[in-house]
Amino acid sequence: MRGFLASSTGVTCAAALALPLAPPAAAATSSAPPATSPTARPEAHAPGGTQSLRLTPLARDRAPGAAEQGLRRQNVRQFSLVGVVWDSPATELHGRVQVRTRATATGTWSGWQELETHNADHAADPGTPESASGRIRGATAPLWVGESDGVEVRVRAENAPGTARSAPAAAPLPTGLHLELVDPGEAAPPPTNRARSEAEPSVLPARPAPPARAARQRAEPHVGSRPAITTRRGWGADEKLREKGFVYTKKVKTAFVHHSATGNNYRCSQAPSVIRSIYRYHVNSTGWRDLGYNFLVDKCGNIYEGRAGGVSKPVLGAHTLGFNANSMGIAVLGTYSSKKPSPAALKAIARLTAWKVGLYGMNPRGKTYLKSGGGNLYRKGRKVRLNVISGHRDGFATNCPGTQLYAKLDSARSKAAAYQGR
Repeated sequence: MRGFLASSTGVTCAAALALPLAPPAAAATSSAPPATSPTARPEAHAPGGTQSLRLTPLARDRAPGAAEQGLRRQNVRQFSLVGVVWDSPATELHGRVQVRTRATATGTWSGWQELETHNADHAADPGTPESASGRIRGATAPLWVGESDGVEVRVRAENAPGTARSAPAAAPLPTGLHLELVDPGEAAPPPTNRARSEAEPSVLPARPAPPARAARQRAEPHVGSRPAITTRRGWGADEKLREKGFVYTKKVKTAFVHHSATGNNYRCSQAPSVIRSIYRYHVNSTGWRDLGYNFLVDKCGNIYEGRAGGVSKPVLGAHTLGFNANSMGIAVLGTYSSKKPSPAALKAIARLTAWKVGLYGMNPRGKTYLKSGGGNLYRKGRKVRLNVISGHRDGFATNCPGTQLYAKLDSARSKAAAYQGR
């Protein structure tokens, strides 16, 4: 995707750069499609699901890749999160994507809302099995809209930033444009087996760091206390959606901070639903093996387990294209380009990183080196010096984690170091 360093267009945090093409096998959508949406594909997963509606030309130009595509207002089954996907993740969408939705509770229509289109900065590294699965699709960032049952969308092609005004008409839109309407469903009921319930708690309680022996304090890494973490079971992850098994890297040397770019119109009590929706979008709509982030934080400071594999382990994510190895990704739910993050969210970032990078001997105020897997800032194989707590834009030319959140990372570094006793 284009980075804000190269143009004025902001880049957000969410999709994939990989080989095309076929729609994800797991992206079959929910049961019977509405009568007004003959292109909706049924999905077998319940509760929750994804309606996938094919976009069609809105103007006289009916050719594939027409410069204006969308859907007129129509009734659909209930959903809470929207996004647009297309066939090839290697194809950029140069243009604007706007949606408006009808609230289920009131029947009122929202104004037009923008979806971030330049999204290839969150993804598995090039050449990895996840990126080369053949199931990956191009995608906008998803947007949380709350419970809705009506939708309208328009996608308009525009020339890429930097294109001369005298250039010919805008490039065609990507092929295979679909609108994804995600219903997060209800949280899974607790297991009836008592032993299983005890082995898989909904929340890992905060745990103090073990006391350091005075004689060994200087030689041993500082480790902050583990904060309370809502597990995947706690936020209601449907484990049948993701690929089986886990993939690990060697260690965690850097924490990349992101914003989810899903908007700020959510209550903290809705955060599990937002995460379930992002999870479905990442797996069913874009074709990733699991949720891309290792952890998520809401604006009330609650911390959630992301990609499966164990909160203390170096789980390989799909969050920072080119730098997923030996790192972790933390996404703050919301959009922080102009809105400031809450003090509670910043405290959660500091507590989480003090613990997790401390397990691997890292100083939150320090710097380290990571080898690039390839991206738009650093060529593949280059060793790059990064902050132990970095923003997404430090590894990729992007607006993520938003100007306001990025400006607070120095404070998070200092607080994390203090939590480690430094």
